[in-house]
Amino acid sequence: MSAVHDPHRGPVSLSIVVPIFNEEEALPVLAARLRPVLDGCDEPYEVLAVDDGSTDKTSHLLEDLRNVWPQLRVVALRRNSGHQAALTAGLHRARGAYVISMDADLQDPPEVIPGMLALARADGLDVVYGVRLDRSADTGFKRRTAGAYYWLMRRLAGSHVPAQAGDFRLLTRPVVETLRTLPEQQQIYRLLIPWLGFPSGQVTYQRAERVAGTTKYPLHKMVLLALDSITSFSAAPLRLATALGAFSLVVCLGFLTWTLVVYATGSTLPGWTSLIITILFFGAVQLFCVGMLGEYVARIYTAVQARPTYYVARDTDDEQH
Repeated sequence: MSAVHDPHRGPVSLSIVVPIFNEEEALPVLAARLRPVLDGCDEPYEVLAVDDGSTDKTSHLLEDLRNVWPQLRVVALRRNSGHQAALTAGLHRARGAYVISMDADLQDPPEVIPGMLALARADGLDVVYGVRLDRSADTGFKRRTAGAYYWLMRRLAGSHVPAQAGDFRLLTRPVVETLRTLPEQQQIYRLLIPWLGFPSGQVTYQRAERVAGTTKYPLHKMVLLALDSITSFSAAPLRLATALGAFSLVVCLGFLTWTLVVYATGSTLPGWTSLIITILFFGAVQLFCVGMLGEYVARIYTAVQARPTYYVARDTDDEQH
């Protein structure tokens, strides 16, 4: 696959997209490890550091790195828009024939990048996933929740979703251009890219500990990611709500039958306990079903608004043209 040419900056064969939010401690280590790997690939490359509205010294450190690393390109968003939105901004602006996305915490090692490129070229693949072979560096809670997430996604979205594959992946230019044409407001790439059906392969690696700083995916963000993933790629929650409604109907008919039998035998007694249980049961089912409907209505509302998920405040590549 040939490099993408730019009349102002020359050809770019490889783009590395790195969403960054408050990573002042990790940035120096990231540059120290990533740059030698890319220089050793003997490819014309660019590194898109997407600053997702950082509030620490990240933006200043990126400017300092640009002075000594000509291939570094900074895309600054106007506000914190979220990891997937920052990733979208980087993918949409990347110019490389091959585009690799990775996080700044170095849990996904940049030393795997040459192997991704070699596999894509040798087998003619459009997608190469980085699959975590060993997550012993993560906490037990993180491993269990991640395992539950991938187990659920593979059953809802399909077995084509690779297990233990996050946002560390290689994409060719046709895949990136296809993603650009999709109208979805919230793109969950770990589910969306397998759904496209491009030829794909995998490279495995051991997941390391975060090099510095704190995780940007606490429990509440993991729950939101799971909820977005489910509602984006499956109508199963709506079917579950229907099933619960049918089950409630059966239970209601059972209670009705029991009530008529008791009335016919003249054994009617005040049934406070059964009444409270019935009210709580049906109230919980109704609230759950309404909540599921609300999640899908919210997605429809967001789609109708058609607001961009991010706004770019600055792209250093534009300043050089």
